[in-house]
Amino acid sequence: MRAISRTVSIVVGASLTGMIWTGTAWAEAWVQIEAKSSLAQAEARARDWAGMFPDTTGFRLDSGWYAIALGPFADDAEANARRRVLRREGLIPRDSFVADGNNFRQQFWPVGATLNSPAQAPEQPAPQADTQSDVRGAPMPAPIDVEPLDGPNATAQTDGQTTPPDTAAQDHATAPEPVSPDTTTTTTADTPAPQEVTPTPEPVETLRDSRRLEAALDPQTKRDIQTALEWEGSYQGAIDGIFGGGTRNSIADWQMKNDYEPTGVLSSTQQAALLDKVASERAALGLQTVTEDQAGIRIDLPMGLVKFDRYNAPFVNYAPKDGSGVQVLLISQPGDAARLRGLYDAMQTLEIVPTGGERNIRGNSFTIEGQNTAVQSYTHAELSRGQIKGFTLVWPAGDDARRARVLDAMKKSFTPIGTSSLDATLGQPMSVTRAALMAGIEKRAPIFSRSGFFIDADGHVLTAAEGLDQCGRITIEDHPASLSFDGGAKGYAVLTPKDTLAPKEVAKFNPDAPMAGSKVAVAGFSYPEALSAPVLNFGTLSALKGLEGQDSQARIEAQTRAGDVGGPVLDGTGAVVGMLLPSGGDANRVLPDNLTVALQAKAMAPGLSDNGFTPKAAGISANRDPEDLQQIADGMVVQISCWK
Repeated sequence: MRAISRTVSIVVGASLTGMIWTGTAWAEAWVQIEAKSSLAQAEARARDWAGMFPDTTGFRLDSGWYAIALGPFADDAEANARRRVLRREGLIPRDSFVADGNNFRQQFWPVGATLNSPAQAPEQPAPQADTQSDVRGAPMPAPIDVEPLDGPNATAQTDGQTTPPDTAAQDHATAPEPVSPDTTTTTTADTPAPQEVTPTPEPVETLRDSRRLEAALDPQTKRDIQTALEWEGSYQGAIDGIFGGGTRNSIADWQMKNDYEPTGVLSSTQQAALLDKVASERAALGLQTVTEDQAGIRIDLPMGLVKFDRYNAPFVNYAPKDGSGVQVLLISQPGDAARLRGLYDAMQTLEIVPTGGERNIRGNSFTIEGQNTAVQSYTHAELSRGQIKGFTLVWPAGDDARRARVLDAMKKSFTPIGTSSLDATLGQPMSVTRAALMAGIEKRAPIFSRSGFFIDADGHVLTAAEGLDQCGRITIEDHPASLSFDGGAKGYAVLTPKDTLAPKEVAKFNPDAPMAGSKVAVAGFSYPEALSAPVLNFGTLSALKGLEGQDSQARIEAQTRAGDVGGPVLDGTGAVVGMLLPSGGDANRVLPDNLTVALQAKAMAPGLSDNGFTPKAAGISANRDPEDLQQIADGMVVQISCWK
């Protein structure tokens, strides 16, 4: 058995070769499984072991300790065979060993056993002067080197008895030179040194000890152990203080990771090591519970890495401390489901929320994960009782282990409190500009935004091609997209969303261009920052040629803006007759404000069909009311954004 305290019982041996009398026979071998420094401890442990092994016995040792053993056995081989079986099954400590019983003295277990003191051996020839044994057959104390006694009248001390002077003198006289190690006069180790004391060995904690100590733990300590195992990545269950199979497996996992025997039970030293390690790591992070009364949030924050900075509704901003690069936002505002959705969209526009990573919104909560080469962020917000509460953790790229621990602590501890949210005017002094307040949480803006429209049920979008080659990333209504087809000089392109989109409306092309002077409508996101829906701009088809006479283009007289580029030009029936093109960048030519150019539908249809995007044809239909045209535009037109 592996235990943190690896101290093994020290058995002080002697040279006596006699055996222990059990009342019926001489015992030659025992399996010593434990030793305790006090009789009370030894009796308690012997009682525990006896519940498992009826042949449990206990003896006082020469060292003053108390041995607990199994036996007796006929010989060493039988004892060793039993030891191997029990060790293999994990029933006895791994440091158990076979003892010959030479250093066993008074028997204390079983209580009332026949052998209450060292047994008197059958009559033996009286020991000679050169032997180690006293007349009782008891072995001498542990060998300790001393100098030989001087003088013919000196006395030799042996286990509390005094050898008669003439015996010592005889030994000294007849053995001037060293002889065999079993003689009294030449084996100086036979006489204990009066000033040297053998250190008392520490007791070995057995698996049974660990189980007994664990059973005495209070519920809070057990929960602390589960929390520490969770911190170490070994436990994922409930923090309930119940040590079931999941906790046992987690303990074994932690023990293996830390080079302990995976018993599933923590020894007292292992328990201390686990709790101390986690406590020191939490202290380094400065993790502590913060109650933010103004925001109505209680949460564990790494105050060793961040510091309170300011209120900036709906955020409570904790800035990096000592250059840690770590940032925390607490989110608190009143709202409903629509405002929660708005916050979800707004958070994704912040610089501290990188575009890469998982994100989802469902029910009354959302999570956003973002990462790039510089930072990683995690945002969670939830709606309850008219209040939106949440948090964002921003962490420098790398150091994933500490980030995971901090994020886990924040997730588990996050608790909305109270019935109010952050005051929108709190902490914004008049001398501080809005730009300064928003430092570090600036909104991320695209290079440009324009319009596009669905051309099939798979969600492919037709838009203007100009400028798409400079985009590091393209989105369709915040969904990532890729460029699937570029119409080249004609100026149109097809985008494919990476997520599955379900268009409400799909464009129907009218290959026959309307006559000059016909009424048309341009649908697009004229005001992308202010309006989240497309706008219809009504106008007139003034000519079926471009500004330089291009047959593929048409001139439109209508009030349009840059956000409308890529949007469809609709006739009175709602069919697509063209797509709005950019105005161009010719500084030497200034067009009237209401004059724009569109690419005719008949110029795009062949190229789309050749590349697998055959547009639907519009049937014969009557003109529609503006409200109906707006409904078509709402279901078909989308916003396209180009990002760095």
